[in-house]
Amino acid sequence: MFWMVALPAIDEQQYVYRVYAPEDALTADLFWAAFHCHDDPHPRASDWFDSAAIWRGHRTHADLTGHQY
Repeated sequence: MFWMVALPAIDEQQYVYRVYAPEDALTADLFWAAFHCHDDPHPRASDWFDSAAIWRGHRTHADLTGHQY
């Protein structure tokens, strides 16, 4: 099972992370897992929990993400 977590950054882009976690994972845990995987060369991601978009991922042939954690 995986979750997708989108974090806005100061460059007005969104960075989307795949977080592998159980179905009953807490949204705060998903947020922090994605936030701590944000790479330094990228502009700073927002650390405001309310600014993140979190949804359950589904495996498809078109399922592509830039980062997988």
